[in-house]
This record gives sequence, structure tokens and C-alpha cells, in this order.
Amino acid sequence: MREPTYFILAALQDEPGHGYAIMSRVTALSGDRVRLATGTLYQALDRLTREALIEVVREEVVNGRARRHYALTPDGRSALQAEAARMAAAARVVLRPRVAGGAA
Repeated sequence: MREPTYFILAALQDEPGHGYAIMSRVTALSGDRVRLATGTLYQALDRLTREALIEVVREEVVNGRARRHYALTPDGRSALQAEAARMAAAARVVLRPRVAGGAA
């Protein structure tokens, strides 16, 4: 899973969000490492919707424009948790305590 996708799913783990809210959460959760352009975000949201990892849970019109609110699906939550576990296991390889003398 690519980092932007991971953070988009993570941005939706606690509550649904619309595009701008998702972009803001991604930036905050990633420590400002991932900054999504608007077009990139909406392409990702369309792809994740097609893959059934997220779904549109509400639509409203704000200032004459449609605003969609997205939420994780059960499959999206599972994919996010699996990726977090994979990354944690990979991090343990590097962060494990070292034995003096170089062998571990």
C-alpha cells in the first residue's frame, strides 16, 4: 500500500470526512510528510471507492457545490489494520535491541 493511500484510510478511521477534511487529516497524521494535491486526493478517493475500501455516506450541497463525505468500509478497516501490522513488523527488524558484538 502506498503511503498516501495508507494515510487517506487512516484519516477516515475515526469518523467520516469530506475532501478538505481528509486532506487536512492526512497532513497532520503524516507529520506534514504527505501533502495531497486536490486532483490526487479525488483520484484516490474514486479508486478507493471502486475497490470498496471506502464509501460515500453522505452528500450535501455547500455554496452550490456537492460535498461528499466518505467513511471506511469493513474491508477498508481490515486493509488499514493489515498494513499497519505489516509496517510494525518491518520496523521491528530495524528497531530490535542489538546484541553487543554485532550479531543479533
